[in-house]
Amino acid sequence: MSESNPALERAIRATNWRFALLGALALLGIVVLAAVAVIQARTDAERDRAIARQQHTFDVIMRVSQLSGAIAGAEAALGRYVVSADKTLGRQYSEQWDRAAEQLDRLRQVTGDHAEQQARMAQLKRAFDARGKELATTALYSAYKRHSDAWGSYYQVRQSPARSRLEALLNEVVDSERVQLNARTKAAADLLANSGVASRVLTGFGILIVLGAVLLGWMAIEAQGERAVADANADAERERSLELQQAVAEATEQLRTEASEREAAQEQLRQAQKMEAVGQLTGGIAHDFNNMLAVVLGGLELAKRHLHRGGTDAQKHIENAMEGANRAAALTRRLLAFSRAEPLLPEGVEAGTLIDGMAELLDRTLGDGIAVETRDCGKHWRIWVDRHQLENALLNLAVNARDAMEGQGTLSIVTGGVTLAENQVGECAAGDYVSIEVGDTGMGMTPEVLERVFEPFFTTKPVGKGTGLGLSQIFGFVRQSGGEIGIDTAPGKGTRVTLYMPRHLGESSPQAVAADEDLSAPHGRALEVLVVEDDPRVLAATLGAMEELGHHAKGCDDPLAAPGKIAVMPSLDLIVSDVLMPGQTGPEMIAALGSRIEGVAVLFVTGFAGEADAAIFQGRTVLRKPFTIAGLAAAVEEAMAQESRRAGRAAAE
Repeated sequence: MSESNPALERAIRATNWRFALLGALALLGIVVLAAVAVIQARTDAERDRAIARQQHTFDVIMRVSQLSGAIAGAEAALGRYVVSADKTLGRQYSEQWDRAAEQLDRLRQVTGDHAEQQARMAQLKRAFDARGKELATTALYSAYKRHSDAWGSYYQVRQSPARSRLEALLNEVVDSERVQLNARTKAAADLLANSGVASRVLTGFGILIVLGAVLLGWMAIEAQGERAVADANADAERERSLELQQAVAEATEQLRTEASEREAAQEQLRQAQKMEAVGQLTGGIAHDFNNMLAVVLGGLELAKRHLHRGGTDAQKHIENAMEGANRAAALTRRLLAFSRAEPLLPEGVEAGTLIDGMAELLDRTLGDGIAVETRDCGKHWRIWVDRHQLENALLNLAVNARDAMEGQGTLSIVTGGVTLAENQVGECAAGDYVSIEVGDTGMGMTPEVLERVFEPFFTTKPVGKGTGLGLSQIFGFVRQSGGEIGIDTAPGKGTRVTLYMPRHLGESSPQAVAADEDLSAPHGRALEVLVVEDDPRVLAATLGAMEELGHHAKGCDDPLAAPGKIAVMPSLDLIVSDVLMPGQTGPEMIAALGSRIEGVAVLFVTGFAGEADAAIFQGRTVLRKPFTIAGLAAAVEEAMAQESRRAGRAAAE
């Protein structure tokens, strides 16, 4: 029995080998099972991440679409506002642009997990701010009623670099998300494909090694089934994404339709409001002019009766008629200044003197409850500005101060001279400035109100009490004149608004020059004058006024005939010309005469020159209609003195 049995030993060795092989096969089966489980878990996790990233990409693209739509809506509202000058549309533009800013903030939040997109968001914010600044400038032009500038600015900024940059960045955001989506989808697909191959290899290897490893085979089959389910779920998610895109497209189209319908309704409302405003304005003007004409006609009729009867009150009635005519002329000038139809005529102005001349107007406007204090510390510095616009700006500030004080308090206007460094106040250049400070003892402004105070249509006054255009118009006027505005205010401590206007080192205004010169020579002699005026009644009146002043005047009712009239005159000292005439304007006629009128003074007379730039007058004297004989005499003296100065400068050169 002690002898070894080779057959048994072989059987034992075979059994041991089988047990060892079975253990090895079992171990290999466990390894295969573990590998399949790991591969399936990675596949599920990658599928979930792919779906989440796909949903995130669609969310980003939708936010970009909403932002682009909001920007387009704001630009469209601005275009309608520029065309119609309707304040309601201006508010719509402001609201649309605020909505676009909100969409941009949401887009930045959505892309906060991606460093590259965050860098684009920073660039997009700068491009958005640059675009907003361009559109705000255009809105400001329209708010200032500079319609031609507003139209030009709007068409210029429609294809501006800022807009192109903004659109390019939006496209880059969308393209980047799509590239990431494609890369992630491809990576997920590759992983799924590799996982499938590995599963099949391992399953086949397990079947070849462990024929009896049914469990392992079943698990491999089950893993394959789960993979199929994952594929089906991915297909379902893709279908849902397509449905979401279709829903977004349908919603966008619906919004466009609603916007078109809303725009049509708003256009009808604007037309109705426009007709109502025209009716009110026409009625008001007609009422005022009828009152003034009643004074003129009544006074003239009474003067005529007294002259026929030899009465002594004719002079009084004529003076009443002239007062009515002067009031009508003043009303016309205010209407032209309000509509910006009166030409811009900048001149050298001393601010302290101008404010002294406004004292009576301020007293009448502000009422007895407001005490007005003025102080001139301006060092007699002058500024180059349109006198009427500066008066309107100061009057607007005074009215705002009165409202802030609720009709009771002290208004102070202080002029001074100051030297500013570059950007010390706003965007001012370095140099000398004349400061005009308008202060009140009112309620003051909060930081939130101060931040928006120059925005068009922004107002803290009740509905119907303010348009929100006053300070924005003043801001545009000051910037147009090369100046800046500073505001010092706090709740309960009043407000001080300071206008900083660049110091003018050139000549004084025509009024100051006329006062300083000795006008007795050479202008005391009788002048040879050519009067060019297409209206025969105005021409006759002007010729009569010239004769009354002791000058020799000849009339010309056609600017194209002026060269022939000049050719037959033995001498010529002065040309008095209307501005707007059929065939040729007064400035065009003077330019065409050229050297033929060398040494001849020129006086332009106008009642309405449209939106003419002062440059067309080439610095020559302008007299506004209607005018008195005294006003005509002063304008003639100024035109002659101006020509003398021009000749003196030419001789010095």
